[in-house]
Parts: sequence; C-alpha cells; structure tokens
Amino acid sequence: MSIQVALHHRTTYRYDRPIELGPQIVRLRPAPHSRTPVLSYSLKVTPAQHFINCQQDPQGNHRARLVFPDTTDLFDVTVDLVADMSVINPFDFFLEPSAEKWPFAYDPSLAEEIAPFRKLEPLGPKLSAWLASVDRKEQRTIDFIVGQKLFGGRVNPLVGLTARLQRESGYIVRLEPGVQSCEETLARAKGSCRDTGWLLVMILRHLGFAARFASGYLIQLVADEKPLEGPEGPTHDFTDLHAWCEVYLPGAGWIGLDPTSGLLTGEGHIPLACTPEPSSAAPIEGALEKAEVEFEHAMTVTRVRETPRTTKPYTDEQWATLLKVGEAIESDIGRHDVRLTMGGEPTFVSVDDMDGPEWN
Repeated sequence: MSIQVALHHRTTYRYDRPIELGPQIVRLRPAPHSRTPVLSYSLKVTPAQHFINCQQDPQGNHRARLVFPDTTDLFDVTVDLVADMSVINPFDFFLEPSAEKWPFAYDPSLAEEIAPFRKLEPLGPKLSAWLASVDRKEQRTIDFIVGQKLFGGRVNPLVGLTARLQRESGYIVRLEPGVQSCEETLARAKGSCRDTGWLLVMILRHLGFAARFASGYLIQLVADEKPLEGPEGPTHDFTDLHAWCEVYLPGAGWIGLDPTSGLLTGEGHIPLACTPEPSSAAPIEGALEKAEVEFEHAMTVTRVRETPRTTKPYTDEQWATLLKVGEAIESDIGRHDVRLTMGGEPTFVSVDDMDGPEWN
C-alpha cells in the first residue's frame, strides 16, 4: 500500500510599514531521523532579496538562517513537500537486554552524552503527587511507557505513562505563546499538544529516562473503512503543526510518544525539530523592528498518488480497463501466431519412462 500526499504550509506576516527584520531562524524542514519518507521538499521565502544559510543545530535538526538586507512590509514562508504515507509499525525495534525491564540504568558513557535530555525542572506539588502514584515495581519497559489494555479494553491506571496522561489531560487549542508549566497543565487537567508533550518529557526525566521535546507536522488521513470498535478517526484528511515527546531507549534509540493520542508516533508524525527545551524548537523565530502585524497561517494536505490496497481495491472502471488491455494483448498474440508455454522443474519423473515428452 502506498499513499503519497502533498503538504502545503504557508506562514505570512504583514507589517503596517516597511521595517527591518533581524536574522530569522526557520525550522520547517523534516528532521534527519524522520521515519516517514519525504520525496520532495521546497522552501520559498518573501522578500525574494535575502541570504539563506542551511545549517544543523547541536541536535542535528535542519534549520535555515535568513538575513534580509532591505526593509520590508511582508515576511512570507511557504513549505511544500511530498511524503510517502506507507504504514509504519511503531513497535519495529528491539531493546538492549539490560533495558527490557524498568527500572534500568543507562550505560555510564551513554549517560554523559544524553545529559542535556535528563535536565530536571524543580518539582511542584502536583507533579510530585502524580509521580508518587506511579507503580515503581519491575515491569516491561514498553508497557510502562506506552500502556497496556486489560480485558474489556480497560487501561490499567498504574501503568502506561503515555496512555494515562492522555486519559487524564483534555486537549485544547491554545493560541497563547510558550508552554504551560507542568503544575499548570496538571492543575487545569488540560493543555495544548506542546503542553502535554513537555509534561510527558518532565515525567519521564524524573523517572530516570532521557527525553526530548519534538515539534513537527501531523498528517491524518481518513480511513478507508470505519473501525469495528474505538474512535472513527478524522472525517477528512488534514494536517497541522503538532508537538509530542521522544524518549531514548537503549537498543531502539529515540522513540516518539504522543500524549495527545496516548500512542506511539507513526507515519503521520513528521518531526521538524527535537530539542532538550521547547524554546529551541519554535518553527520560526527572530527579532524585528517594533510594528503592528497581521498574521496568517494556512495548511493543506492533498493525496497525489494512491495504489490499490485490500481496504480500497481496484474500482470496477479500473478492472474494466485492465481486462480491455488483456484482451487486446490476447488478440495480438493470436494474430501473430505466438505460441506460449509455461513450464518448470518437474517434481516427478517416471522411473521407467525418463525420456517421455511430458518430462522433457
């Protein structure tokens, strides 16, 4: 099965007068570790008169540094990419034997490398209480982090950090800049994707894991068939900027966890920047002269190629076309007196008639 989609993302700032723009940092190119294949990518910037340097930050994320020599009343960034949405198995990894069960300790040499991703914020009373309720007994690491369903579809409230956080935190669209503190998210029992993503990062770090904040694109496509149970999913294809968490597990590397859905990340998650702190993962940042600004943001996703699959096979019209081509070929073969035979290595040869034509 293959579905290729074209993602269009445009961000526009209009100023009330021509102003000076300081250097602008754009983090809108898929990160090197994205598991979703990106077949093509383009970045267009207005004003056209600018200098661009493509760089990588200390974590290896792609970023573009833009410098504008002239004043402007318009700053526009447009991203177009084509992604292959072939299904990814999020459990396609192995853990080192020493990390298969939690609690475990990182190797000392590795612990030094991942130190920035274990930096802690001071514990508040809400987060302290949440962590105190976590079952600390030895258990399978992946069950402990993601969650496991018991009979009847019920989730054990003492395991599965990601599933538990999804169940206890409502999702909201929050237009205010920045990330809520962990205490605020827990007190309100709701937050945006970046709020719960950062909360999960802190929960994992306080439990000894290395974790980082992830910002990226989320693409969700309408399912070919409605599921027999559980939520139906999106009613139309859509894309948006999203945030989640990644945890480092020995043997597997960085594994994406989405507390908004309570699941591991999949082919619909395309990371743009993964960093120790949310502040260094902003899609666009930079200084500018003081001015009034109008902000516009538009995102679309369009299917550009689909192959037939079990849940969406050939249509009757496609089958009719295939049969018509086959009949035309059959006619050509007959007209040119082409004789076709099919054979293979025999599985039986008569012991008393080895030279028979049927075996030769």
